[in-house]
Amino acid sequence: MRELLLGLRLLTGSGRGNRVRFLLMTFGSAIGVCCLAIVLAIPGILEAQDGRKAARQPDCIPDPRRAACVLLKDGSLELTRMGPFGSEPFTRVFLARGADSIEPPPGLAEFPAPGELFVSPRLREVLQREPAMAQLVPGEYKGLITAQGLAHPDELYAYVGVSRDELEAEGDPVAKFGDTHARYPTVEPSALDIVRFTLAGVVLLPLAVFLSVCARLSAASRARRLAALRLLGLSIRGTQRVNAAETVASALLGAGLGLGAYSAVNQLVSRAGLPGFKWYPSDGALSVSTILVCVVGCPVLAWFVGRASARKAAANPLAVRRSAVERPPGKWGLLPLVPGLGIVAGYCVAGATGHAPRNTGLSSILMPLAVVLVGTGLVLMLPVISRSLARMVARSTRSVSLGLAMRRNEVEPGGALRVATGLVVLVFAASLVQGVLIEIDQVAKHTSGVQTYTLSLDDVSDEQQHALETVPGVRAHALSLTSWWKPGVAERPPYIEAVVATCAQVRRMAPELGTCVDRRSARLVNPAEAPMEDSVPGTSFQFRLRNPEGRHQVMTVAVPRREARYDDVSGLSPFRSGTVLLTPSMLPAGFRPEEATLVLLSSSEPDTVRAVLDGIGGVDPTIAVETPGVVVTSLQQITVVKTLLAIGMILGLIIGVAAYLVAATDRAVERKPQVTALALLGARPRTLRAVQVAQVVLPLGVGLVLAVVLGKMAESSYLITGGGAIFWDGAGTPLLLVSALGVVAIAALGALPLVGRRIDPELIRRD
Repeated sequence: MRELLLGLRLLTGSGRGNRVRFLLMTFGSAIGVCCLAIVLAIPGILEAQDGRKAARQPDCIPDPRRAACVLLKDGSLELTRMGPFGSEPFTRVFLARGADSIEPPPGLAEFPAPGELFVSPRLREVLQREPAMAQLVPGEYKGLITAQGLAHPDELYAYVGVSRDELEAEGDPVAKFGDTHARYPTVEPSALDIVRFTLAGVVLLPLAVFLSVCARLSAASRARRLAALRLLGLSIRGTQRVNAAETVASALLGAGLGLGAYSAVNQLVSRAGLPGFKWYPSDGALSVSTILVCVVGCPVLAWFVGRASARKAAANPLAVRRSAVERPPGKWGLLPLVPGLGIVAGYCVAGATGHAPRNTGLSSILMPLAVVLVGTGLVLMLPVISRSLARMVARSTRSVSLGLAMRRNEVEPGGALRVATGLVVLVFAASLVQGVLIEIDQVAKHTSGVQTYTLSLDDVSDEQQHALETVPGVRAHALSLTSWWKPGVAERPPYIEAVVATCAQVRRMAPELGTCVDRRSARLVNPAEAPMEDSVPGTSFQFRLRNPEGRHQVMTVAVPRREARYDDVSGLSPFRSGTVLLTPSMLPAGFRPEEATLVLLSSSEPDTVRAVLDGIGGVDPTIAVETPGVVVTSLQQITVVKTLLAIGMILGLIIGVAAYLVAATDRAVERKPQVTALALLGARPRTLRAVQVAQVVLPLGVGLVLAVVLGKMAESSYLITGGGAIFWDGAGTPLLLVSALGVVAIAALGALPLVGRRIDPELIRRD
């Protein structure tokens, strides 16, 4: 206890410079703790949203004799419909109360009666802005759904009260609301594993480096002061405790400030929202375990770092006071690097030889472990590599500036690397994020490369149809219709399907289209598919048309003998083999098919799909859109995952830049006496600036080269274990190299302020 009090007294009574350093350590710890709290809070936010989704999920009484629900006579019914509003899911729950007593769903004070409508706040705003959308939620507005019944504030959700007769045909029995799991979680467990893996590599690894940098500020001056205490009779353990007391005090104060900063950030960002991801402030409230990790874990890390940094001063104080040459760094950093690199290299070899692993369970454990081991080994091996390179360059160079810089790095290899380590880890993590984004894109997009959208034109005007056909991202469109027969027929008569489009439009949907002549009908035939049974050349069928005034007309079409062969490479073409191709000029002026379907086609890139859905929603939000192969909830999950990855990258960037600024400021103060001594000996400012830049740039350059190489290997192994079609990301390499060059330029500029224009001899006086 005596040593701890002595450390605190030295903290408050050792001059302005020491107090400034303490504040720098404190603010650095606060930034680190705030970033750590953000990472730890994300799973809690997702869990809270899924919990409310599960709590409102309709449930029934299971029938023990069969896998079904017990259908009670005059029991309550529900019908859930989910459709897209642009690229967002829009959920409508139709409820019909029966004779049984049932509690209302969460977020409602009473069960909706027939004709009553309860909506979410966001849906209320949309309905006011888009009155036509009220057709999808018929009823009289009675109130808002409270936060207990919504996953997040921006959710589009509605409860519509209807009579029981309206749900007799399609409704499902409901006895209560609430289930153990959400049917549509915010993020699927597999995608959540990707997020955890990425955040561990992008945020937690740089965060550990950053907190260690903050705990080792002014290492040289603190070592000299501790050595003096040791020479005055303080024990070895007492000396270590004195240093640890200061680091723990700054870590505790920083933890408190960091948690306070997180609370403010949570309140601000949760209300403003992020792209595709919004939450209630209470969802982001820190749990007791998270607070303990921040309040206890960071000071414990500072304690061990403080004791380790004081070990040399406590064991050999005379060597510290006399500035003896440091012992070369040990090679024990190979201990984590070798197994991590072995795992990564093994996966790369397996992918190159065509033996990609299929055991995803084992890979889900080995891959995160390999990334952590490689990242840790990269940080620990930088001093060894920097010292070896500095010795080799110093022996061969004839440049005074480069020689001085390399001799300094040889004697003190860890000094410049404290500035460089955070940036090196940031570049290493950026490569991993590229791999994760590639895997997400592979999962999200169709392998065919195209996406179709089908929309009924029953209530769509000609102007809206034209607007839908010109939505940005749509590259082809056509009208699909079925032949008409008189109502009241007992059995369905023979029929055919037709498509109204030009040859150019059909060719965009089926690029492998053979001979096609505009203004002439043809029978579309796919050699790989049997034509429709009733599509016999020469057979006539009728199609019903109408004009805007409501007049109807019947058009007779004979199945042509002319064939236009095509190959359905995409597997998503809007027509089947045997479909009749009708050009738009064949339709009577002012008429269009009745009960037709508009088919749009675009690229299957997720961004393009979202843009097209947004465009369709902008034309008419009430249109029911079917997207074969795409579920709107999946698009929302992809958006959430990308937003979380963006949060991780921003946090990683903040941590990397903060580590650089803190370490660069500390090094500038620590190196001032040596720079002043060289200036008094006659070294020119230009030479000193070149020395300082070389001291930082050379080890940083070596570290960045290793970070890019090891990062690309880790990225490739991650892609190999993901089971996708892409193993090697050559497109991302130029971006990494440009980022690395930018990092070197920033570090070089940061080294220049070390050399000032005024020489202060006070900086080199004896302590």
